[in-house]
Amino acid sequence: MHKFSGCYTAMITPLSNSYEVDYEGLSTLVEFQVREGVSGILAVGTTGESPTLDWNEHNQVIEKIFSCAGENRLTIAGTGSNSTKETLKATRHAAQIGIKAVLLVDPYYNGPSSIEIRKEYVEPIAQNFPDIQVIPYVIPGRTGTQLYPQDIATLYQLYPNVNVVKEATGNLENMRLTRSLCGKDFSILSGDDDKTFEMMNSPDIVAAGVISVASNIAPRTVQNLVQAIKSQKINEAKRLKTALQPLFNLVTIKTIEETPFGPVLCRARNPLGFKTLMRILGMPSGPCRQPLGKMTKAGLNIVLDNARKVYELNPEILKPIENFFDVDLQERLNDKKFWKALYYD
Repeated sequence: MHKFSGCYTAMITPLSNSYEVDYEGLSTLVEFQVREGVSGILAVGTTGESPTLDWNEHNQVIEKIFSCAGENRLTIAGTGSNSTKETLKATRHAAQIGIKAVLLVDPYYNGPSSIEIRKEYVEPIAQNFPDIQVIPYVIPGRTGTQLYPQDIATLYQLYPNVNVVKEATGNLENMRLTRSLCGKDFSILSGDDDKTFEMMNSPDIVAAGVISVASNIAPRTVQNLVQAIKSQKINEAKRLKTALQPLFNLVTIKTIEETPFGPVLCRARNPLGFKTLMRILGMPSGPCRQPLGKMTKAGLNIVLDNARKVYELNPEILKPIENFFDVDLQERLNDKKFWKALYYD
């Protein structure tokens, strides 16, 4: 079983302008991640637009990432859904091609209880695929339900292959309870870039690393952040966290937009902000699939302001993009032609 440590990139799925998966662009992105030293890659998570890829595309994207990443980088397959039957089928495909770890998001919308998630969802996968690490993904803000620490501990006690969780509750007490119930050998991975420092540095959580969105753009720096925390180089870790914060700000972008009937809150959620920035920077990305769409103008300005801040204060974070993709980032961040089509008029 893989010993989790470091940065695992929750990879975007690049699309063409006609909304088809860009497999060539995907290969290029994986090569960039591997060169920049990440510990692994998550294929077809939320950031990879799992809700709008059909299962054939799911499987093909997982295959492509697995083949390009090679044996020295862990590929985690996002095989979770709100149907255990679908999840079993997707996990079977992943196992057949050689995948060693799968991510199971809590079943969304139909909202089973924690006991149901354990008994009717995670257990069937863990039982049927004992050689695959099964990673529950707890993110109640998106799913409307939650696998609780008590049921995670029960799973860990029953199934050696359920020995890690992706934690995106944002609730530090929940994380502390998971650590207390599961013990020191169980792995907790941060599912929120902006919580990674606190989760790893807290002695009663001791996260092993992060499944990161920001590492789509800054893989080496996020990996360096994780390694600095693990090595207890806390001042360096704080410096890196501060340098990366503008990218962390882009996971959810909130603006107030005026309509003829009054103001409304607009929340541009992951992966829209990051895919928009990647398009501006000249990386394979493309649009998001509907019903995700574009940024508002105010939202786009937030993306640009944060990206410019990173480029101006810590250019070394973005320099690998400039070198690998052969782009001029100063030009791309300041010339409107690179983003004029990326927001609603």
